[in-house]
Amino acid sequence: MQFVHDLVAFRFLKYAVAAALLAAIPAGVMGSWVVVRRNTYVAGAISHCILAGIGLAVYLQRAHGIQWLSPAGGATLAAVGAALLVGLTTLRSRFRTDTVLSAVWAVGMALGVSLLAMTPGYQTDLMSYLFGNILMVGPSDLARMAVLNVVVIGLMALFYNRFLAIGFNAEMARLRGVRVEAFELLFMVLTALTIVLLVQVVGIVLALALLTLPGATAGLVARRLTGMIVLASLLAGAVSLGGLALSYGPGWPAGATIVELAALLYIGVAGVTGVRRRLRHHAAEP
Repeated sequence: MQFVHDLVAFRFLKYAVAAALLAAIPAGVMGSWVVVRRNTYVAGAISHCILAGIGLAVYLQRAHGIQWLSPAGGATLAAVGAALLVGLTTLRSRFRTDTVLSAVWAVGMALGVSLLAMTPGYQTDLMSYLFGNILMVGPSDLARMAVLNVVVIGLMALFYNRFLAIGFNAEMARLRGVRVEAFELLFMVLTALTIVLLVQVVGIVLALALLTLPGATAGLVARRLTGMIVLASLLAGAVSLGGLALSYGPGWPAGATIVELAALLYIGVAGVTGVRRRLRHHAAEP
């Protein structure tokens, strides 16, 4: 009740709700694809590289007075750069994919920690970068999130059939003239932009969980990819708003509460579907 009362009274809470909804749509769309294609480790490597971009932006601002690169801009550049690096390295070289992803994951975090350590002044923002602070979202953040929404959803809708062909049979798509490598890189870039959106809500550490858990939950119920995408977006919105409301009164971390709610939802749906599957199996036995 306190959350509902303050939602009417305070603008910052309206901004937080808008941010949760703006992040939920691409989370459901790209999260479903990531789960179906089993690209969660790729998403994890990209998300942890974001700290390097944020650290670089903060260092340049405080140490050298360079203001044109904001932390959000640095996060976007680092995410897209990591996506292209992972894509080009894994698609056009003989390096093992797991080795490349592990290296990108670790080096991205290490660079971010080093750059923040080199930055003059006390790093009060470090926890919000790692675990998010949705209550600090402002109008400029919402505008940027809206633009990223349009880019991610628009490109995914435009090239949906090509992504579908590549995701389920890349060789057949190549034989039909689809530029598989180019669309694989585009898919990774769209994943990176989605992670940038989610970092605004739950932070770097928890972005991967919010990207994959609603999609994984929807995958337990939906029979078609389109239905899975729609359901995952609705679930992402529900857990984001629910986690924000539950955490507001007690003062819990909103990002952590959102992810915990998403995990509980996944466990509950997995348990129910498992029981129903066993019951149908026993009923079918002679």
